[in-house]
Amino acid sequence: MGTYPIFRQSEKKGPSPFSFTQSPELLRRLLRAKDRMDAASHEEWPVSRLAEVSCVSEAHFARSFKEAFGLPPHRYLLTRRIERAVTLLRETDLPITDIAYSTGWRSLGTFGRTFRDITGKNPGDIRTHERAAESNPAPVPACVLSAAQRPHLTTSVSEKRREEELPTMESHLTKETP
Repeated sequence: MGTYPIFRQSEKKGPSPFSFTQSPELLRRLLRAKDRMDAASHEEWPVSRLAEVSCVSEAHFARSFKEAFGLPPHRYLLTRRIERAVTLLRETDLPITDIAYSTGWRSLGTFGRTFRDITGKNPGDIRTHERAAESNPAPVPACVLSAAQRPHLTTSVSEKRREEELPTMESHLTKETP
């Protein structure tokens, strides 16, 4: 069995002269860290801890994780926590505060704000909506439902907030000028 370098230069000619593909060994290491986050998304997962699980440096881990999975580690963890919170809201009668703390949030305010930024709704609204939808269930496997409802965090929460605050071209066109 041969050994692979952590990175090897790609055969593809891309826009960047530094176009790389990840080795199978690195992907296995990244998947190990991703699996740990999935199994214990309620725990704190700083990049240093994830890099230690993957046996690579922190900077290398952060770059490689984003390249492999399309999201930085922190955003991936946020999606997993919000997915779990939505499931608990749908399937249990736990108070929202308990759900927030059990899914790894230290502050109810941060949970609520982040939840609203990602899903577009408050946790209570999601619970009401999901419960109403239960009265007319469709035969969809839970894994498919979870994947379909997975929040997409291609931009950071703070970027989303800034975009909402910025004026658009349409708002300038609709303003009356004297």
